[in-house]
Amino acid sequence: MLVQAASSYWQAAAAPRPSIYPCLSHAHHSHSLVSCTSPASFLVVSPLLIRASQLALWLLVARSTYPPYHSRPQRALTMAVAAARLLLRVVVLALLAAAQQVVGKSAVLSLRELDGRRRSAATTDTRSSRYYVDAMLAETLGEHKKAGAATSVLELKRHSLTAIPEDPVARDRYLRRLLAADESRANSFQPRRNKDRASASTQSASAEVPLTSGIRLQTLNYVTTISLGGSSGSPAANLTVIVDTGSDLTWVQCKPCSACYAQRDPLFDPAGSATYAAVRCNASACADSLRAATGTPGSCGSTGAGSEKCYYALAYGDGSFSRGVLATDTVALGGASLGGFVFGCGLSNRGLFGGTAGLMGLGRTELSLVSQTASRYGGVFSYCLPAATSGDASGSLSLGGGDDAASSYRNTTPVAYTRMIADPAQPPFYFLNVTGAAVGGTALAAQGLGASNVLIDSGTVITRLAPSVYRAVRAEFMRQFGAAGYPAAPGFSILDTCYDLTGHDEVKVPLLTLRLEGGADVTVDAAGMLFVVRKDGSQVCLAMASLSYEDETPIIGNYQQKNKRVVYDTLGSRLGFADEDCNYV
Repeated sequence: MLVQAASSYWQAAAAPRPSIYPCLSHAHHSHSLVSCTSPASFLVVSPLLIRASQLALWLLVARSTYPPYHSRPQRALTMAVAAARLLLRVVVLALLAAAQQVVGKSAVLSLRELDGRRRSAATTDTRSSRYYVDAMLAETLGEHKKAGAATSVLELKRHSLTAIPEDPVARDRYLRRLLAADESRANSFQPRRNKDRASASTQSASAEVPLTSGIRLQTLNYVTTISLGGSSGSPAANLTVIVDTGSDLTWVQCKPCSACYAQRDPLFDPAGSATYAAVRCNASACADSLRAATGTPGSCGSTGAGSEKCYYALAYGDGSFSRGVLATDTVALGGASLGGFVFGCGLSNRGLFGGTAGLMGLGRTELSLVSQTASRYGGVFSYCLPAATSGDASGSLSLGGGDDAASSYRNTTPVAYTRMIADPAQPPFYFLNVTGAAVGGTALAAQGLGASNVLIDSGTVITRLAPSVYRAVRAEFMRQFGAAGYPAAPGFSILDTCYDLTGHDEVKVPLLTLRLEGGADVTVDAAGMLFVVRKDGSQVCLAMASLSYEDETPIIGNYQQKNKRVVYDTLGSRLGFADEDCNYV
């Protein structure tokens, strides 16, 4: 009887499964970013046939070779239990194969979690069950598989938006102000135009600090904490600063401040630091280095004691500025300290810096934190931006490491590198080349694809695409996402593609994949695809915007870098990307 059952089972396992590999009859297009579902499905179906064959063969052999001291009922029961276990594994594989489509094609986005509510017990149970299924899949195939390789449920552990006003009118005004500032920053990277244009090897040392959303400090950027100064009589000052790869000079607000905005931390007091010193006017940092970092050389002024200090003036594209004394002091990050660190001691500061104490410059010129620590950390840094915005979840900012510290990253895919491009006209910035794009697995064709010098910036929030590329992304996103019948909602600020998702806790979101020079593919996390304007889901927008002209500089903003390990190897002139769950607790 068991042999007959095994034979029937093998025949059933070998029968065609059109729901599992519906694309076997279609040609495979090697030039597409994402192929048809047949290769991935066939790789899963093959183990099914192998397991089924093994089961049938095992049952035939076991009947004749089982030890004679086992009774017939014992042998039958033991073989039945073993067969049931193998059958369960086959069923699990079949279910996963049926569910998995193209890798990086789409993801299920939980709007409830994106809006900041904690996971329910049911969600936790579901996640535990998924881990059990993943473990069984790994055991059956003889190797570990990434959970949800083709589709995944976005589970933001803590994504609280409590810092954003609850009142709809106040929330609207608040978000519009932040996005308007982001637009001004993005515009500052573009070349100036006439008014009538409309008609036309690394080291092993490393340090790591937590990196969190700045939403609680009234900014959409990401922040970390540094320690500055200190002496035997007083501890160093802990200061929360914005992390910005598009700036070079690190600065903080200082006493005595003539015009400072409100910040959460106490103002840094130079008088309380035994290692603080003002940079002199004749120092090289006050001339060429400061000019490269800020666009303006330092100016000199005489104090009552006759000493000449170097004064800096730094202006940003959104109208923000910081002015003060260029100084040196000891800075500490993640337990590692650096003496003689050059920074700006801001005495007059204004702008949309929220409640932070200032800004950390991670650009490419001599005064950036990266360059000043290059002798120790080899000019390498990386970050992992968390999708969650609650205060108890954070990503990380790492200095140093490179390939030697790859094991210290928590990435779930290998780091894929592309060439880092320098623009002499814009020395502080990091550029790369994008050669292709796909939405939900559908490759796009657009005039702007293949253009060089795409800026990657942690200080810009929303990604800006060339008009032709944005139109292609938008059209394909609307085709796939709109197929579910979600009603359209009015646009918001710079975001023009919005939906009313009222009553939907989870939605399936087609993901944007960018192909970089050298073949590396970067797929935007589901949390980086949609921007929730209204907490009730009545206005949720595609989190990308269009540039005004084709020849302007595209920008990959921090919103689309969530849950990615982004590695900057300045000496090796390369940028690396890997998937990583950045919501550390």
